[in-house]
Amino acid sequence: MLNYLELKEKPREFLVATGLRNEEFECLLPTFEKCYQESLPTKPKPTRKKKQRQAGGGRKSNLATLSDKLLFILVYQKTFQLQTMHG
Repeated sequence: MLNYLELKEKPREFLVATGLRNEEFECLLPTFEKCYQESLPTKPKPTRKKKQRQAGGGRKSNLATLSDKLLFILVYQKTFQLQTMHG
């Protein structure tokens, strides 16, 4: 699996995989982090009668860091038909 910490050490491969240089990726990361935090669900209203899974419940992500999540999204957008890249 692609990992940001490993891929950032290889600038040429990073550029090929994402279409960005490492500096551009680092500039994009804070904006992505802000948007990602805003997209997380808020606590449900207490008047709700139907019990639903709480925020944070369910399956955990295999992509531990936000940089890995952003890397995955960028690689997917660039090579979305080449599913072998994600394996």
